Amino acid sequence: MYLRGFGLGFYNQMWLLITLSVFVITVIFYEMKIDRFENNRVSLEASLARYQKLESVNQKQNSGNSSSQHDDTIIVYNRVPKTASTSFVNIAYDLCKRNGFNVLHLNITGNLHIMSLADQARFIWNVTHWNVKKPAFYHGHVAFIDFQRFGSTQRPIYINLLRRPLDRLVSYYYFLRFGDNYRPHLVRRKHGDKMTFDECVEQDLPDCNPDQMWLQIPFLCGHSADCWTPGNAWALEEAKRNLISQYLVVGVMEQLSDFIAILEATLPGFFRGAVEHFKHSKKAHLRKTNQKLKPKESTIKKIEESRVWKMENELYEFALEQFEFLKRKMTVNKDGELIDKGQQFMYEKISPKSQTKYS
Repeated sequence: MYLRGFGLGFYNQMWLLITLSVFVITVIFYEMKIDRFENNRVSLEASLARYQKLESVNQKQNSGNSSSQHDDTIIVYNRVPKTASTSFVNIAYDLCKRNGFNVLHLNITGNLHIMSLADQARFIWNVTHWNVKKPAFYHGHVAFIDFQRFGSTQRPIYINLLRRPLDRLVSYYYFLRFGDNYRPHLVRRKHGDKMTFDECVEQDLPDCNPDQMWLQIPFLCGHSADCWTPGNAWALEEAKRNLISQYLVVGVMEQLSDFIAILEATLPGFFRGAVEHFKHSKKAHLRKTNQKLKPKESTIKKIEESRVWKMENELYEFALEQFEFLKRKMTVNKDGELIDKGQQFMYEKISPKSQTKYS
């Protein structure tokens, strides 16, 4: 009996000792875990502090960057062919690094000027969500795209340049045959054709048909089918409406320097220094069509009798009128250059009163 009781007591003691040992080991294990978590927390907090310090330094370094106020700004320049667009775009490329913005060329397959509905949606999604490329200046030969139509909450700033319609057509006619000084060795589609524009008009050939002028209207009108129907009256009115309501400024090629001056005054985050750069850069007149002949008076008269010329010219004159209106709100310096007048407004009668003054 005694031995049996002794054995039972010894068994209980051993079980208690084992249980106590397991408990101690468990406590030590979790204490080690806690210590490890604490070390990780301290390390993470130190890393976070270093990151915040570095971010603070970067913000201070970038505080003087002109683009800091334009982080989300998107400019779309849906450039019309043969309107000095290459010269203007190269100003953006030259200034982008200095002023802290991105320049991106929109290249549409087949050199088409319109996109499918799906591609329009993709383009809008790309440019509004590609935050690493903001602020951004997009350019390409594409018709106006209405971002709001696709439900986008962000709308770009549209700008454009127009040109006298017959001058643009004549320039394009000879460009296809003789190229330009920008890429002089590139063989163009009509290379070898020596026929003058006057001769083409006399023979009523397709390349000089007035319908070939129908381009500036559809570029401002957009992607609707009627926009691309030569002579469509609704398209002209829609182009005018968009010019007023959708475009920040539409300049004219013949006054390119004034167009640049207005942009520098209005969007300095992008165009600061553009006027001086344009004045002194060798790229100011980057692209000139080779062997371009001025048409005869009889040719001009025949073209100007067409419905398409009258409508395209009406849009040009409308754009010129709006552009001149913008210029009258600026001033001219002693060198005859268009400059901003500076802020012409102030705040007053502010209530409730405070120590802060606004101007």
